[in-house]
Amino acid sequence: RIVGPITTTAAARWKELHGERSWDGLLRPLDLDLRRTLIWYGEMAQATYDAFNHERHSPHAGLSRFGRKRFFERVMLPGHAAAYRVTRCKDSNWIGYVAVATDAGKAVLSRRDVVVAWRGTIQALEWVDDLEFAMVHPKGILGDAAGADAMVHRGWFSIYTSTDPASTHNKDNARSQVLAEVRKLVDMYKDEEVSITVTGHSLGAALATLNAFDIVENGYNCMASATFPVTAFAFASPRVGGAGFKKRFDAAAAAVGLRVLRVRNARDIVPKYPALLYHDVGSELAIDTGASPYLRATGDKRVWHNLECYLHGVAGAPTAAGGAFEIVVERDVALVNKLYDALREEHGVPAG
Repeated sequence: RIVGPITTTAAARWKELHGERSWDGLLRPLDLDLRRTLIWYGEMAQATYDAFNHERHSPHAGLSRFGRKRFFERVMLPGHAAAYRVTRCKDSNWIGYVAVATDAGKAVLSRRDVVVAWRGTIQALEWVDDLEFAMVHPKGILGDAAGADAMVHRGWFSIYTSTDPASTHNKDNARSQVLAEVRKLVDMYKDEEVSITVTGHSLGAALATLNAFDIVENGYNCMASATFPVTAFAFASPRVGGAGFKKRFDAAAAAVGLRVLRVRNARDIVPKYPALLYHDVGSELAIDTGASPYLRATGDKRVWHNLECYLHGVAGAPTAAGGAFEIVVERDVALVNKLYDALREEHGVPAG
């Protein structure tokens, strides 16, 4: 069973859970409502994988397998289907979607939530061995003269800003499409209480961090009467930029409430890269899925990096320091085997 809608207590505490106080006092031990919140948005990131058509011989390869109207129903997220509507998802080499809380969702969530979910790579770790460390100035996000030393990973920035003039879907780059949709929704709901939440896993987490920074840096969360909070929940994120980027990020966090919570599995190698000259940004929640009695003890690096494995680690925890791992938020452990054979044999769940 997939976790249901956000609880009443979580909705009442949404500002705190979205980092209003930088998650002070919520991470160790991990707050129950924050667990549910992370799973809620983590499942929205997982939906980008579940919906992606990666069959090379399909005429629709590279697109979402599901349309906007029934997107959350088709990826088996009934709670999200009741709370959100997808407003944009058409893109070749489909890399994510934008959704907004419906009126019913607003009543449950206690505000109008705009969500941007970024997809990671389907072959999750193929890029790690060939990872380049080169950085570039994020032209367009920052002006040429602004923050000249604020450098970001060239690959992440290229994916975020590259265009494909031959495409029928994305002649504009991902950045332009997402920012235009966020601006449209912010304008539409400017007289309401609005939150902007960005989420992603792996490469998608790096893009989520860059996107959240971009939204704040260029005022897409600002109206004449209000500035709306922007939070990124980044799962298994590689590092995004250098010391200058971290400085600009920290300034945005201090001035206008930009928040990023990185969820890192202790056994996952990806959050350690790139290493030289790169810096982490935001706050970090460390989990260790190696403590789970449900997972194979000899799990490989793909399993430790897998998003369903991460969500299993968020749903469960040791009962005390050094205590036994137990499921705290009810979530079917079979989901861990969605892609890889990660569960112990005695659970009798086939992979895939």
